[in-house]
Amino acid sequence: MSSVTGKVVLITGAANGIGAEVAQRLHAKGASLVLTDLDGEQLHRVAAQLGGDRVLTVVADVRDLDAMQAAVEGGVQRFGGIDIVIANAGIATTGSVLGVDPEAFKTLVDVNVVGVFNTVRAALPSVIDRRGYVLVVSSAAAYAASAGMAPYDASKAAVEHFANALRLEVAHRGVDVGSAHMLWIDTPMVREGKADSAAFREMLRRLPGPLAKTTSVQECGEIFVKGIEERKRQINCPRWVGLMRWLKPVLSTRFVEKATATSVPELLPQMDAEVAALGRSMSARTEALKKR
Repeated sequence: MSSVTGKVVLITGAANGIGAEVAQRLHAKGASLVLTDLDGEQLHRVAAQLGGDRVLTVVADVRDLDAMQAAVEGGVQRFGGIDIVIANAGIATTGSVLGVDPEAFKTLVDVNVVGVFNTVRAALPSVIDRRGYVLVVSSAAAYAASAGMAPYDASKAAVEHFANALRLEVAHRGVDVGSAHMLWIDTPMVREGKADSAAFREMLRRLPGPLAKTTSVQECGEIFVKGIEERKRQINCPRWVGLMRWLKPVLSTRFVEKATATSVPELLPQMDAEVAALGRSMSARTEALKKR
């Protein structure tokens, strides 16, 4: 029997990508699920694929604390409480600090940082009551920065430290807190970034060895679920990404930055030109969801 059997798990951003994959795997192990997303149509497809009465879907915006509290209350009423919360919802922008749409930057911070706070704040009383587990989905971007990704990098570094501080606050109450750090995963976010920007594709192509590899959602989901079962402090996908955490002081030195920034003078202006031509700094899908 899995350690998640009979547990109630709240997952934001559950309509696709890592959220949907983790939902499927946890459900198969006997967990009950409260799944939230802005994409109601796709969210209901995920629930239909799972089937049974152990799934509650709530169309909710993580930027809205009241909406997240209502989602938690629905889960408590349906299943009795929340044992595990996975703050997974997140978006990305494209473009330099000078090129990114300022409104897109604000939206990203609202989703990636405020959304994590709202999700955890809403679920935490129940998680504390049940001595549960909080997983904040950060990124390998919290370990190493990339030109053209300043908003995303900043948000993921922020929520990693949020998780570190929260861990100190709730450890004595029997709650464990982890952060998840992924490199390139075959999610809609990464696929849309590749589709929108030739500069982004070229940047990936020029990365050395394993840094350029895109990992499948299935492999990432397996790693996530094992980490959740073990209530890990850090979940890294691929697993070797954990080395980047220990190398973080080195990765921000002048020597390494000089070596990794050789393509910036060529590719960053191209990326900004692509953003200007598209008239948006976020994917078309994210833009459409934001307006709902």
